[in-house]
Amino acid sequence: MDLQSTYDRIAAHFSKTREHAWPEVESFLEGRSGTLALDVGCGNGRHTEALAARAEAAVGVDLSRGLLDEAVARARDRGFADATELVHGDAAALPVRADAVDLAVYVATLHHLSPRDVRVESLNELARVLAPDGVALVSAWSTAHDRFDRDDGFDTTVDWTLPGGETVPRYYHIYSPSEFESDLDESALETLETAVSSGNCYATVSVPDS
Repeated sequence: MDLQSTYDRIAAHFSKTREHAWPEVESFLEGRSGTLALDVGCGNGRHTEALAARAEAAVGVDLSRGLLDEAVARARDRGFADATELVHGDAAALPVRADAVDLAVYVATLHHLSPRDVRVESLNELARVLAPDGVALVSAWSTAHDRFDRDDGFDTTVDWTLPGGETVPRYYHIYSPSEFESDLDESALETLETAVSSGNCYATVSVPDS
């Protein structure tokens, strides 16, 4: 199933249900700032907005042009367009130069990528663009979520229901916490802290000292 066409199909309705930044993202950003911030898988820009308040400039990257349209409208309507660039791109091939990003979030996107090699490559891309003192928050849906009754990671589809009743299947890789940590360890990132919250795995990451 094609991720871009899936989210283009549901973009407008999806955006209406994604108004506020996650508390975990707000907690991560508290007390942090930088020159350039990055939102990988920015969706409708709700976390790009939070990043723009913490940095001189923020970049949001998403594979769905429909969601980018929603993010552009949000940036314009909520007054953070001048400090923000919204770019069509792939999490596994970020259109951002190396060592440029001081502050990043990569939330609710990693679990949409397949297979594992692509997920790890996307983590490597995050490592590539982070500045030597940069820091990022990564999240993925976890087997710890109440809706799942499994201990090991697995692939599945989760339907999105549009107004009128049409369902649009979305690919997910549901991570066990140990598998999430293993993929981070496999990547070029350094894991500073991990947690499970609200049914998601989270990690605060940076790049190792060279």
